[in-house]
Amino acid sequence: MPPKPETAPSVAGLPTGAARLIAGPVQVINVGLPSFAADLRARGVAVVHVDWVPPAGGDPELGRLLAKLGS
Repeated sequence: MPPKPETAPSVAGLPTGAARLIAGPVQVINVGLPSFAADLRARGVAVVHVDWVPPAGGDPELGRLLAKLGS
């Protein structure tokens, strides 16, 4: 059984919108490294993982060339 998520911090004195954001349980959208999502899940955090890598493998010059092809 995974550990329970940490309790929410105090929301006293925060603006209403900010208080609503941090008052509930943590929910995460993880983009990129699957190990981040796995670590959060192991701690009982709700996670949606998006399998993403930078275009052109992160090569800036190749990325610029690919962008020119798409325009």
